[in-house]
Amino acid sequence: MLTLEHILAGMGGQLYGAPVATSFTNFCFDSRLVQPGELFLAVRTERGDGHDHILKAVAGGASGVLSERPPEAPLAVTTILAPDTQAALAAFGRYILARYRTQVIGVTGSSGKTSAKEAIASVLAPGFNVFRNPASYNGRFGLPIALGQLAAEHELAVLEMACDGHGEMAELVAMAPPRVAAFMNVGSAHLDAFGSQEAIAREKSQLIASLPPDGLALLNLDDPLVMRAASLTAAPVVTFGFQPRADICASAICVTSQGTRFSLRMSHKICPEGPTFLEGNVPFVGKHLVYAALVAVGVGLFYGLSLPDILAALENMPRVPGRLYPLLGQGGALILDDTFNATPEAVQAALETLAEITPGEGAGNPPAVVLRVAVLGDMTNLGSATEAAHRRMGEQAARVVDQLVVKGDYARTIAEGARQAGLGHDRIHITYTTEDAIAAACQYLQPGSVVLVKGAIEARMEQVTAGLLVTNAAASQVLVRQNRAWQQIVILRPDRPTWVEIDLGAIAQNTRQLKALAGPGVQLFAVLKADGYGHGALKVAQTALNNGADRLAVACLSEGVALRQAGIQAPILVLGYTPPWQAREMVRYQLEATLFSLDVAKSLSRAALALNLPARAHVKVDTGMGRLGLFPADVLPFVESLRSLAGLEITGLFSHLAAADGASAFERVYTHEQLKEFAELVRQLEDHGWRIPLRHIGNSAGLLSDARTGAGYGEQMRYNGIRVGIALVGLAPAPERPLPPEFRPALRWKTQVAQVKAYLPGSYIGYGCTYKTRGRQRIATIPVGYADGFRRAPQHWGHVLVRGQAAMIVGRVCMDQTMVDVTDIPHVRAGDEVVLIGEQGERRITAEDVARRLGTNSYEVVSTILARVPRVS
Repeated sequence: MLTLEHILAGMGGQLYGAPVATSFTNFCFDSRLVQPGELFLAVRTERGDGHDHILKAVAGGASGVLSERPPEAPLAVTTILAPDTQAALAAFGRYILARYRTQVIGVTGSSGKTSAKEAIASVLAPGFNVFRNPASYNGRFGLPIALGQLAAEHELAVLEMACDGHGEMAELVAMAPPRVAAFMNVGSAHLDAFGSQEAIAREKSQLIASLPPDGLALLNLDDPLVMRAASLTAAPVVTFGFQPRADICASAICVTSQGTRFSLRMSHKICPEGPTFLEGNVPFVGKHLVYAALVAVGVGLFYGLSLPDILAALENMPRVPGRLYPLLGQGGALILDDTFNATPEAVQAALETLAEITPGEGAGNPPAVVLRVAVLGDMTNLGSATEAAHRRMGEQAARVVDQLVVKGDYARTIAEGARQAGLGHDRIHITYTTEDAIAAACQYLQPGSVVLVKGAIEARMEQVTAGLLVTNAAASQVLVRQNRAWQQIVILRPDRPTWVEIDLGAIAQNTRQLKALAGPGVQLFAVLKADGYGHGALKVAQTALNNGADRLAVACLSEGVALRQAGIQAPILVLGYTPPWQAREMVRYQLEATLFSLDVAKSLSRAALALNLPARAHVKVDTGMGRLGLFPADVLPFVESLRSLAGLEITGLFSHLAAADGASAFERVYTHEQLKEFAELVRQLEDHGWRIPLRHIGNSAGLLSDARTGAGYGEQMRYNGIRVGIALVGLAPAPERPLPPEFRPALRWKTQVAQVKAYLPGSYIGYGCTYKTRGRQRIATIPVGYADGFRRAPQHWGHVLVRGQAAMIVGRVCMDQTMVDVTDIPHVRAGDEVVLIGEQGERRITAEDVARRLGTNSYEVVSTILARVPRVS
């Protein structure tokens, strides 16, 4: 229980008004998770300001608020003011530990901290009243929040201490000076902040350097960077590891689905009467997790516990969620849930566990492991090492797994590493959504299958694990990140404060709907022109293929080459003009050409013979579009002239509907005439022995008009192929062809407020002084402009959304910035989200809304968002 007396004494804060509550059950910094009786901490960070959520926290039951400024309206709860809430928290942590005189056992390292903390606490619990910091409350902000639960009766506090920047460990040991410290390892976590593993080691070594002479330093002998810390302390040093010369050594390690067995040996330093040999057993699955047990042995002995008692406590301790936690999967498979986080070293250890694991003893366990599957997500915070680390992950996986499922932004990099290491294309499944990863992995769930699931926090791989389990009923008990807040969080890390969010789940759903509308036996082309209509061709392509698309189509050679170089194996049709000088590249990358020229056909034939590869092409017919293609009367003579061209295969015949998106009588008649022309041509070709494998004329508009019985084009349009583009991304081809309600748009475009300033009446805003303030006005500048595709003229967007309200654009849109009027929108400040396309509160701006304002269509709106705007998904 937190008392107001201790809070004020520890934080140095001041009451604002009369206190209402004088004790609190806990600290809380997330208004979504607040429980009755808690003290809400209004903390400002780079990504948000807790002061915006004070009223929500109070409404949720908070009994008090810690704030940096007086509330805008009186609160019916205890209010404490402090100049800096984070500094106040750190001061409280120092105060409460000193007041209760609780001895601190600190644990640090790049990985394995939580397992070690839990093992130490389990060993000490029978003989002491032990506190441990929960979850990942282990940094300069989280640790003092955790210490809010420290009580006077706690004799020992086992605290994991993490740092993601220079100087943080010094702050932590100043807050919680340790008597005992364990340094687990040095890896690549937070390499982006520290620059090198040596720098990481120096930072974490400050925990060891802070020990008193009568303390204890436990150092991992297997890690040379850890061992450098031995020279920094006057405290006795005890080493642990797998080397025989370690003071606490594990050997003969056996990993099963039930846990890990090992032989334990203590040196003369630990047991002066002579080396001691014992057998140990922990419920952890994984050789690398034995380090946690060795550390716990060292701490237990330091505090006077016997070895038999220590080993009994380790054998009976609970498993730690998200750390190679064995779970029963569908089909009788074993799921190894290792989704808490991921670093290169932790991924390697997990893959080694997957390779080494054997069935445990007892009923229901299969006699042998018959299939090893890894489902791997992205790793983060690796800086310049990111690309190489993911490629190495793929190489390591290839040496272990029978099947590999990869998910996320670096899925292709992992897959590339696996392919280069010899894993076949048919054993690698590239996905970008949770649902697709689950579907790919579920193919291999059977008795004897072991499935490893691992990825960084941002990858949210615990959602994949949940989809593989026999039942989700107990998921909240055994999976990480299951509270209400995490269920609402989608972690996005754009490269700049203007970004496009792509909902690949929407792409997947739209693809499935389109495949169903197309009907059985009809091949679905996913059209990905203009970088997938501005949505990112690569991710859209893979997601569409994972959800029913059979083929892809692009506008030009370079778009097709980019997909091939990314590893896409599906057939790809280049819809535009391919000049003869590009024929060799078309054949080299096995792209299908759009053909209407004999010169191009001859070039493709020559390229096919030169490269000893087939050249494939679809003949284009102009049935009324008035664009590329042969007139129907010219098609038969043209294809007859191709018979003599060796290496050239005619795999398709197609045309394009000019008015299928219209609903007028003329447009319907015109579309039927096009369909009639195409049907007659197909019959004519068949009569002359040309049964071309693929015939396609339908598009999104035609398919949707038929689906909604607006025009009834039916089988005249389908043939055995149909091309869809704009509907794939959840946009209607035209107002007259609305999408069925099951479809949803995949794109949202957002930015942030960069600055807000108050202007006097008569002030000019922007280039050309085209806008003059009419009175006192507050103008916000947002970092988006016409170089991003945010139109300047002849019409601009009109307004954007800020705090759920329309903010009108004032002055001229600049190349990189735009000004909006927020005079009538309260509390707008730097960092606030601004929506250009999408929803905010009860308001929305759709691509169709923007198109009407600009006098164009939604195709142009989304396709002209420039490449410098990062796409995140």
